Amino acid sequence: MLVRIVKMSFEPSKIDAFLANFEHVKNSIRNFKGCNFLELYRDQNNRNVFFTYSYWDHESALNNYRNSELFAQVWAETKILFNDKPEAWSVDKIVSLH
Repeated sequence: MLVRIVKMSFEPSKIDAFLANFEHVKNSIRNFKGCNFLELYRDQNNRNVFFTYSYWDHESALNNYRNSELFAQVWAETKILFNDKPEAWSVDKIVSLH
């Protein structure tokens, strides 16, 4: 399994647009073949910073999403709202305690 973490910082005036778009596309992303989990987080101190965490079967599943029409649509509507360059990491989960 691959965990994808993406940090995004938005213009404060554009946060509502981002949240509305995420609400609209979240199920399509989560139900994309190979995606098993999706969460959105918001920084408690810097309210214009958000993180997505998604779990993918493997790197090729993530790459299939990143090369899809869905991603192209989501990214086109999201990147115009940024106030800083996004950052992304693909990591392996080592330990998970519940």
